[in-house]
Amino acid sequence: MPLWIPITVSAALFQCWRTAMQQKLRHLLSVNGAGFVRYLYGAPTALALFVGALIVTGLPIPAPNLAFMFHCTAGGVLQILATNLLIMSFGYRNFAVGTAYSKTETAQSAIVALIVLHEVLRPLAWIGICLGLAGVMTLSLAGRGMRPAELARATVQPAALSGLGAGLLFAFTAVFIKLANQALSGPSLFVRALFVLVVTNTLQILMQGAFLAWREPRELRKAFTTWRSSSWVGMLSAMGSACWFTAFAIAPIGLVRSVGQVEIVFTLLFSRLYLKETLKPGDVTGLALVVAGVLLIVSVD
Repeated sequence: MPLWIPITVSAALFQCWRTAMQQKLRHLLSVNGAGFVRYLYGAPTALALFVGALIVTGLPIPAPNLAFMFHCTAGGVLQILATNLLIMSFGYRNFAVGTAYSKTETAQSAIVALIVLHEVLRPLAWIGICLGLAGVMTLSLAGRGMRPAELARATVQPAALSGLGAGLLFAFTAVFIKLANQALSGPSLFVRALFVLVVTNTLQILMQGAFLAWREPRELRKAFTTWRSSSWVGMLSAMGSACWFTAFAIAPIGLVRSVGQVEIVFTLLFSRLYLKETLKPGDVTGLALVVAGVLLIVSVD
């Protein structure tokens, strides 16, 4: 099995776990405040992983350059904007539409990577991506009584536009993160990926922290008073990002994002086994499509 597959599955697991922990912050912090604590409290974990990798490999710190800094900055800004758009889509009346359209991130990532990075995927991989996309959209709309035609008509609604925009910005974020890794020299993709994480994370702390100090100073103070819950969110976020950044460096972005959709499988298993929630017929159908898409992509690779 290629190394990027278990790394991607680990990234999805950390992301699912982080999302569950972040629910505790929903009523404590604003959109920007919740995003800021991810970077603030993820910084120590990211730095520890990077230092540990340097010690184990015996390699020096990669030498940054202008192209590297530009790509890290662009990726960091786009990730902040994408996260805010995604949360905005949840705030509209028809938030299910925004959620569904945000799931197009996987397909958009594959298309953007094809255009920008010339990452060509095999036909069966595209079929797997489409199956996974159908699966996550089915799961997003399960039990809401919305038909495909209604979803198509909702494309111009604010929730859908926010979801589509979030997916597109997340796609470009992944591309810039990969370009940042490629801008560095060094034999270890893992060390370079962790260095990208540390630098991008630091820039995000500075950028979003400055914004909070300017526009939401109260939220900046609350980010420090909620450290007990926020520290777990930051740690899990950093560990997930370390896995995502490494997988992006090893394999095509479209494949990584597609296999990463197993996150929704973890989420459903958690709700079924831990919260004792009953799965709806639509959940089962969507789950089967996601798993089929992931297995097809893995078999192709």
